[in-house]
Amino acid sequence: MDPYSRAMASGPATRAEHVKTHNSNPLAEVPRAIFIGKAGTLKMRGVDDAEDRTWKVPAGAVIPFRAQYIRTTGTTADDIMALY
Repeated sequence: MDPYSRAMASGPATRAEHVKTHNSNPLAEVPRAIFIGKAGTLKMRGVDDAEDRTWKVPAGAVIPFRAQYIRTTGTTADDIMALY
């Protein structure tokens, strides 16, 4: 589900949920952004991407990226929160 597809995804999040990474299942809802609790790599695919991207992310980062998938394989970052 993508409640922000027709609206601006800017502005503060109003809720957060822990992300359960998975190699084939998409996130239940597309977030506004991703918060990283523990540094590492993050392998994810955005709503309009044709392929996965791997990013190095520091602890405490808020990534303003609308991820549809966050993969288990290739992700070493931890305490990942989806911001809605």
